[in-house]
Amino acid sequence: MKVLPFKIPKSRNTAIIFQIDTGPFYGQLHQHEELQMSAIIKGKGTLLIADTIHHFQEGDLFVIGGQQPHVFRNESASALMHTIFFNPQSFGDSFLDLEEGKGVRDFYAFAKAGFKTITTPEITTAFDAVSQNEGILRLAYFLQLIQLLTTSDATPIASFVYHKNITEADGKKLHRIFEYSLQHFSEAIQLQDIAEVAAMTTNGFCKYFKKRTNKTYVQFLTEIRISHACTLLKEQPELSIADIALLSGFQTLSHFNRKFKQFKKTSPSIYKTSLV
Repeated sequence: MKVLPFKIPKSRNTAIIFQIDTGPFYGQLHQHEELQMSAIIKGKGTLLIADTIHHFQEGDLFVIGGQQPHVFRNESASALMHTIFFNPQSFGDSFLDLEEGKGVRDFYAFAKAGFKTITTPEITTAFDAVSQNEGILRLAYFLQLIQLLTTSDATPIASFVYHKNITEADGKKLHRIFEYSLQHFSEAIQLQDIAEVAAMTTNGFCKYFKKRTNKTYVQFLTEIRISHACTLLKEQPELSIADIALLSGFQTLSHFNRKFKQFKKTSPSIYKTSLV
């Protein structure tokens, strides 16, 4: 199976595509030209997008820009995700020149890097209406959904925007790197270890990874570990900070505290208290 690019199944005359994913989601790193809006209805897991990793859970809504490489990895077979795809070019130049069409085009550009928000009753209603209607009604509710998302409390989910297609070879290599990292982050991963996964020399791997993700591998691995620590702080408050540090791949508590504060701008203990 080709890892990249990924084609969204659609009919010839459809500009707005609705899709339901149950159980395991599409489990390989991929990208597509369509902008993607994914609402998590059930389940939890990890979203890896471009140069960043995020935890997702029920109630989250992710907007992923066109061509942004990403993969959802759910943690249970009962997961459920509703997704809307669209590409402004599918509407035609005449529509995009209209005031309504300009809003569609501007939203596509606004969401290029991607963002995360929380589903509100209004967003859920508009999202469901897009899925349940066709023709002019689907377009009307879609425009309403865009307006709601534009004014929502959004958090950016990536700092690096891909402007080109990734080759199939690069896609497969990055997928191996990401999968190994997500499976072994709690262990002591050396640069030589991950370079071997990529079938490269250590120096070659470091240059390769930085060029394609805009960050070093050590930064990327630390983000995975901090993300996991945040999940444990929220879901298993009975664990001590020291235990969470160890389970997240940090060898010392002092190193964990320093890196946590660097990435989250607060200490693990204060973060934990804020969740109560």
